[in-house]
Amino acid sequence: MPKHERLEAAVPWVRLESTPEDWRAADPALLGGMLAELHLIRAFEETVLELAGEGLVHGPAHSSIGQEGGAVGSIIGLRSSDGVNGSHRGHHQFLAKALTHVTGGDLDLSALVTGDVDRVLQRTLAEILGLAQGFCAGRGGSMHLQWLEAGALGTNAIVGGGVPMGAGNSYAQRQSGTTDLTVSYFGDGAVNIGSVLETMNLAAAWTLPFVFFIENNLYAVSTTVAEATGEHRLSGRGPGFGIPSWRVDGMDPLAVHLAMTEVGDRIRGGGGPAVVEAEVYRFFHQNGPYHGSAFGYRAKTEEAEWRARDPLERVGSEMLGLGLIGEAEIASVRTQAVEAMREVADRLTEPDPDAAGKRRIRPELWPDPEFVDVGIRGDGSELAGGRFLEPLDDEGPKDSGRFVDFVAGVMDRRMAEDPRIIVLGEDVHRLNGGTNGATKGLAKAYPGRVLGTPISENAFAGLAGGVALDGRFRPVVEFMYPDFLWVAADQVFNQIGKARHMFGGVNPVPLVLRTKVAMGSGYGSQHLMDPAGIFSTSPGWRIVAPSTAADYIGLMNTALALDDPVLVIEHVDLYALPEEAPAGDLDYRLPIGRAAVRREGADVTVLSYLSMVRHALEAVQQTGVDAEVIDLRWLDRASIDWDTIGESVRKTNAVLIVEQGALGTSYGGWLADEVQRRFFDWLDQPVLRVTGGEASPSISKVLERAAIARTEEVVRGLEEAVRRMGGR
Repeated sequence: MPKHERLEAAVPWVRLESTPEDWRAADPALLGGMLAELHLIRAFEETVLELAGEGLVHGPAHSSIGQEGGAVGSIIGLRSSDGVNGSHRGHHQFLAKALTHVTGGDLDLSALVTGDVDRVLQRTLAEILGLAQGFCAGRGGSMHLQWLEAGALGTNAIVGGGVPMGAGNSYAQRQSGTTDLTVSYFGDGAVNIGSVLETMNLAAAWTLPFVFFIENNLYAVSTTVAEATGEHRLSGRGPGFGIPSWRVDGMDPLAVHLAMTEVGDRIRGGGGPAVVEAEVYRFFHQNGPYHGSAFGYRAKTEEAEWRARDPLERVGSEMLGLGLIGEAEIASVRTQAVEAMREVADRLTEPDPDAAGKRRIRPELWPDPEFVDVGIRGDGSELAGGRFLEPLDDEGPKDSGRFVDFVAGVMDRRMAEDPRIIVLGEDVHRLNGGTNGATKGLAKAYPGRVLGTPISENAFAGLAGGVALDGRFRPVVEFMYPDFLWVAADQVFNQIGKARHMFGGVNPVPLVLRTKVAMGSGYGSQHLMDPAGIFSTSPGWRIVAPSTAADYIGLMNTALALDDPVLVIEHVDLYALPEEAPAGDLDYRLPIGRAAVRREGADVTVLSYLSMVRHALEAVQQTGVDAEVIDLRWLDRASIDWDTIGESVRKTNAVLIVEQGALGTSYGGWLADEVQRRFFDWLDQPVLRVTGGEASPSISKVLERAAIARTEEVVRGLEEAVRRMGGR
């Protein structure tokens, strides 16, 4: 018989319950603050459901009624400089953080609604209604609430999507030398999401001051926890990653507060992350003013049992039993909260002149439709005062070296001058500069700022997004291969790319994402894509694609000065090439929206980027076609150099777009459409394209070559362009 030894978790996993002694020992001001915030949040949520029932909430209304105890109990003891973010059901967390920020958690129960409290309630409701005075100018609505001044980092509509970004905020707090912490709230459904589990691992490995706060309300819409996971005690996720975990009754706000006090003391002392699971219950359905029993997935008896444990009633009855408050005072708190919300709603609505007895949103409060695209990216004004240089015009002495040496060199220079820059990614700190030498020497020169990550693109990409939104650091993320962006697509596109615009268009997101195209290297279908086409159709990102080392220096310097997320695409074919760049100068920038004319010509305009610029020039030499070859440099919609392209098209009357990657994810598809709409009157033929095939590159050397474009394919493209022009 084999010998068995029972293993124990290396960290504590406990259930915490409050006792009568805890209630007697609690500060009366704390209990009063809890009671006040609970009633304000309840009245707020009732108003939201009322307005939703009248059709005045555009989109979902995920009520937190019943779950307020977890939010208030966990947040009322936090500092304004502590961060919180949450999920789609996050009104209660946002309000608890905002109210605690403006009152310090100390509210006068006889005069509950001060001017600051009233403004919080009105701006929050305005945001949920999509109005201009909302915290995010109406863009966030119910599911995207942010007020950075209060430490409310933003709620999130993607299940588990905000957790990595919360971890990023906690990283910035620690690296800034504070004892602040961040709490990320998510539900029972998110405990099975990869980004959450990846972040647990990363937070534990890096000892981040971070709380994973699980609101276990037993249902993900209608699917029960018992159906979704084999371990119903969701805090059990923590010990598996070496994270101490607490399980607590979320209908008991004091118990939650006591758990968070223990957690906070441990984290602020450098103890690393913690998990808190609060058992709560949403009194209504996933969305809207109906009970779950109305949809058949919950029993009315179950709902009644949980309603009997209402956190508002619990705090009120405990205070009443301790002689801290009377029945009339409790009723007054409720009345004040309800009246405050009635007045707030009246300011935002008016009688509908076309429907007797109904309300409408006051028309003057809607955002201006012209605001729709403002803030997708910044305006680039942060580049003012920088030194710009056009390498094509530089006639001074040159430094020689390999392309990849200049990649590492410019990053070394920027890190030496800007202590905010951190570099993170898989193996960037080892192998003498990562897998290709692009970070050579950086780990040794800047200890603690070159961070090798676990293999967890969701976690470290999202963490970098949170760091960028914090504003104290400037992260540079390396994706070893572009295909890995699909693993982290939520963080890259839903979170980082949309963050500035979604939260009102004003918050900078200074982040650089580096990756390399490796077509021709034999790595096969899951490593070799060109990401330009995908990123160019995704809002928020700027994209640069340098074809020379001199351009790389200027473009990377600009990327590191911008307050937008920037994708920097590199190509392995360029890394080993001998290159020249202005001697001793790693500081100049290339301006946004400046393409390079690599060869002037009159027959056809060739638009290309990265290594295909060289293939295009080779093809021109081989065919003798008098082509004008334009190196785009900037690829995103907001940054592309339409002036240079337009001038060339008006001269040649023909366009050939040259790229290496697959037809389906092609950058040229978007570009061709835009060129034809902008310059149709000057085109004598349809825009032609050179791309790879439909298939992604295979391992077979022969099939890989057949799937990608190089000089031979450009030759055929040029010949076709000339043939269509009548052979001129």
